[in-house]
Amino acid sequence: MDVYGTDSVVAEKKYDGSPLTIADKRSHEIISRCLRKPLGNNGVHQFPVLSEEGKDIAYGDRAKWEYFWLVDPLDGTKEFIKRNDEFTVNIALIRTNRPILGVIYVPATDTFYFAARGMGSYKLVHQRIAELASWGQIADGSDELFNKITKDAIFLSARGAETRGTALLRVVGSRSHATEQQEAFVNALKKNFDLVEIISAGSSLKFCLVAEGKADIYPRFGPTMEWDTAAGQSIVGESGGEVLSISDRQPLRYNKKDLRNDSFLCKGRFPDSWIIP
Repeated sequence: MDVYGTDSVVAEKKYDGSPLTIADKRSHEIISRCLRKPLGNNGVHQFPVLSEEGKDIAYGDRAKWEYFWLVDPLDGTKEFIKRNDEFTVNIALIRTNRPILGVIYVPATDTFYFAARGMGSYKLVHQRIAELASWGQIADGSDELFNKITKDAIFLSARGAETRGTALLRVVGSRSHATEQQEAFVNALKKNFDLVEIISAGSSLKFCLVAEGKADIYPRFGPTMEWDTAAGQSIVGESGGEVLSISDRQPLRYNKKDLRNDSFLCKGRFPDSWIIP
């Protein structure tokens, strides 16, 4: 946020030609340092970290990982540069190719989305991460810290379309990456619904809108990387939705040799037949 308030934020270009900011680099350094701190009293390090800004780890090494952190230190760099507040920090814990925990933080609005397998999805508004950290660590196996964090959180449910039926479908799309395929897909949806409403949002906020039930489906036909989707997949999944590869209708998998994702559909809880021919 310090960088966000300055006049010049672009540092260089990423591998794909998209902009890289000073904030990307600083966020990567801070998150990686925190996640690599020794865990507990025995000094054992936590799990390995794979970050967009530190992605050059040989597949032969990371293929051996059962658990690892998957991090996008600044998702929505174009939105960051435009200063429209729609950028996020994404962190997911992966176990055997699937996300089992995810957090998405929206620095500009101080909004925190989080989920863990079997525990549901939640949203905290105006609850500083620093304050959460100040509560300290709770002994392994204790629900005290989790219960304290979720006490004032909003429980998320991706059931908007399920309650409305085919009267209305809300489709959320990228503010910076619209495609002709997306337009064609939306036009096809109009055959099954009385009204199809289009919502635009940047970064991983699209996953969050689906998890909250404020949007029903997020179709993505353009390129994404694993760190773009893992945290959102965890949050959507625990809210009752799904993130499915368009090619095989299976949940996206992680720690592949090629870290690029297939095109996918992120959807709330409603029958696939409503949107899939």
